[in-house]
Amino acid sequence: MGRPAARLYRALEGLFAVYKPPGVHWKLVRDTVETNLLRGLNGAPRPAPRSQVKFLPEPCRDNRVTLEASVLPVLADHPLVAGPQFQKLRVGVGHRLDVFSSGILGLHTRGGVWQSHRRFLLSRPCHRENHLRSCYQGQVGERPRHDPGRQSESPSHMPVCRYSNVDMRSQEAYELAAKGSLRPQSKSPPIITGLRCLKFAPPHFTLEVHCVNETQKYLRRLVHEIGLELRSSAVCTGVRRERDGPFKLQHALTRQHWTLPDITQAVHCSWATWTGGEVNTVQPEPHKPLTMG
Repeated sequence: MGRPAARLYRALEGLFAVYKPPGVHWKLVRDTVETNLLRGLNGAPRPAPRSQVKFLPEPCRDNRVTLEASVLPVLADHPLVAGPQFQKLRVGVGHRLDVFSSGILGLHTRGGVWQSHRRFLLSRPCHRENHLRSCYQGQVGERPRHDPGRQSESPSHMPVCRYSNVDMRSQEAYELAAKGSLRPQSKSPPIITGLRCLKFAPPHFTLEVHCVNETQKYLRRLVHEIGLELRSSAVCTGVRRERDGPFKLQHALTRQHWTLPDITQAVHCSWATWTGGEVNTVQPEPHKPLTMG
């Protein structure tokens, strides 16, 4: 059967997502998760200490010494001698977020068969959804059509086809684009596949951006360029990643759930791989609504 701590460690080999709050570095989030997992693993019941037979001297009345067999525990198995069961646990990060951004941060434990999935997670480009909270200053030179339900009519399928090794004029490209599974096969510049305005309450507005291989710096520059196109000045005040591949915001574990039982449950409920569609993660309990960060 193995030790309980070893079984718990093997159950952690997989992918899961956490919610990174704004103003916190992603390394601090990873280190906190690692510390909580190590604390949970080392708190698991230890196996019973081994026993050994020793012959101990026993004094007699006539000043003779006899040896008596005694069963004693092996001191090397004592917690004060052996120390913690696990000294280090490596938790890897998928697509990172900068300090000022918030949202989904994909994590994975390193070891076993999940080494191949780790390389697949980091190397395969995936579609991500970001919400940009912004505001503009001054007068808008051109009066834009700001319909919250209106989406961009010109998704960037041409750059995606260019980096996906698919002929743009082929039937294969049309079918992949219709299914929404058209994506670059290698490293490419940031590509926007969808853009719409979710909320417009002057001078504040919120944009929903679907993109591939983007960075938070690129998204903030996008808001600035939109302001320039409207002959005004716009600044991005908040970036939140709402979706990262199959992971959605409701799949992300908040800080109070960065524990061994909750992460183990999230790993077991996330068996859908990045080639297999949606993640069906069951949270241990309903989370509180998240505020825009």
